[in-house]
Amino acid sequence: MYILGISAFYHDSAAALIQDGKIIAASMEERFSRKKHDNSFPTLAVKFCLEQAGISVNDLDWVVFYEKPLVKFERILLTTLNTFPKSWDVWREAMVSWLKEKLWVKTAIQNEVGVRYDKILFADHHMSHAASAFFTSPFKEAAVLTVDGVGEWTTTTLGKASSYYEGESGSNNIDLFAEQRFPHSIGLLYSTFTAWLGFRVNNGEYKVMGMSPYGEANYLDKIHKVVNIDYQTGAYSMNMEYFEYHHSIDRSYSQKFVDLFGSQRDADVDFFTAKTNPEMPHEKAMDTNQYYADIAASIQQVTEDALIAMCHELHRKTGLNKLVMAGGVALNTKANWRLLNETPFEEIYIQPAAGDDGGALGAALWVYHIMEGKARVKNNMPHSYWGKGYSDAECKAFLDERGLKYESFDENPDKLVEVLVDEMVNKQSVIALHQGRFEWGPRALGNRSILADPRGSEMKEVVNTKIKFREPFRPFAPVILRDRAPEYFDYPEVATHEAPKYMLMVAPFKDEVKDKVQAVNHEGTGRLQAIDRESNPRYYDIVKTFGDATGVPVVLNTSFNLRGEPIVNTPRDAFNTFNNSDIDLLALGSFLIRKPL
Repeated sequence: MYILGISAFYHDSAAALIQDGKIIAASMEERFSRKKHDNSFPTLAVKFCLEQAGISVNDLDWVVFYEKPLVKFERILLTTLNTFPKSWDVWREAMVSWLKEKLWVKTAIQNEVGVRYDKILFADHHMSHAASAFFTSPFKEAAVLTVDGVGEWTTTTLGKASSYYEGESGSNNIDLFAEQRFPHSIGLLYSTFTAWLGFRVNNGEYKVMGMSPYGEANYLDKIHKVVNIDYQTGAYSMNMEYFEYHHSIDRSYSQKFVDLFGSQRDADVDFFTAKTNPEMPHEKAMDTNQYYADIAASIQQVTEDALIAMCHELHRKTGLNKLVMAGGVALNTKANWRLLNETPFEEIYIQPAAGDDGGALGAALWVYHIMEGKARVKNNMPHSYWGKGYSDAECKAFLDERGLKYESFDENPDKLVEVLVDEMVNKQSVIALHQGRFEWGPRALGNRSILADPRGSEMKEVVNTKIKFREPFRPFAPVILRDRAPEYFDYPEVATHEAPKYMLMVAPFKDEVKDKVQAVNHEGTGRLQAIDRESNPRYYDIVKTFGDATGVPVVLNTSFNLRGEPIVNTPRDAFNTFNNSDIDLLALGSFLIRKPL
């Protein structure tokens, strides 16, 4: 049975294909269209999924959309009517976009995919999130928490899930027994502060998280004026006088918000504080930036505290010791660490594409396991490499077409690893790695990654300013051998938990190793990726060989893209990014390209 899941029309459109419950292919549309956060119908991602499986549209049993457009349209209509005339612009834009496109999803699927009308289904948005997390997790039963901006009406759910595997008797069930509804939303609360801090909503939330360690949570009292949280149950409500996202297309916060917090940070002004630039003489701008950092720290703490309260309530209601999470807020890796350490849950699993893109996969899994009642597939998410891959022959054809000089290691892949590590260790070279199928989700996890020596602090500035062209305060991820992770991170069971495989936890470094990994030490913490050889042999061998050469089994990892661009997909994308930056070497499959070209 082939089931195609689709998410589209809001942000991070995607497609995912499963066969008899097993994941075959999954990708965001942006990887093919090259439009960051592409929200159009995922025509190219759908085409890829079918090609990867070697099937045609006629082989599909079901095509499922990740939410219910009519229910969402109802929410928009009622919200705009209740806030009219302030919501006139929202009403006008909604009528144009919905009557033209968003309301006719079934027709769009028929036209773009070519599937019969009676094969198209619709799942609930937060059920898609829940299914994406639970049915890819290693748990037979678990508590469920989904938190995002908004689906149809829902912004947060608490629930429980249970299942059975092939050969067992039983049933699959996801019961989302509690919810919070729009306009009250932890996700939209965080996004509002994202906008006020000068970052793009649905893109810059992780920048707020990266900024927060440079501040102190000195403004909790102000945050609590705009959101009321019951820290006994996790229930919350927004004081809507401070917000405009429910009736404005241009602005998420009101003048009352500005009166309370001050003017929005200018996104074009460099962010630096006494912590980010300790050697710099004191400037007045440092005090202004420190205030913004303190606000970032404050909203981060309130978000974490609210999620912790929800998880305590969820544990009381379910009595279960495993938790699965999805929704955009589940990508808040600092919060995830506190949830693991300050709630009764023993392990937390987060699906690597936790945002709207992952809804495409969740919708497909919901149809197979809940609607069809089929047994689960064991170890259905052994890795995240579900995108398109390119053979050495395809890579060579591109290089030859461009007349580029390269070295070939197709007959000696171990030598390629040795050369890359030697360059990183002895020449402090920055390496771009393009291999295998690209990653599912927002993180580069070794197949479309930029790698460098993590030991010296200067490497952070080199990669941020000369290669990524992004804010200097932004952190990089430490990738570490899974069996060596306990030596570096104060993270119980780090070698057995799944979340560290996908960079979904920020954990503290142990005191004795902090100075060994200065370029990936973000105020004492790191968003680690713990890897094993089975999932990605070449990536593992690079880190292991680097560890053998230096005594530090850690490598700096960041996504293979330039600021404002999607992560690279094709060999052409990889070369263009390499050529337009100060990356020193490009490992393209089994081939190595050096600069100068």
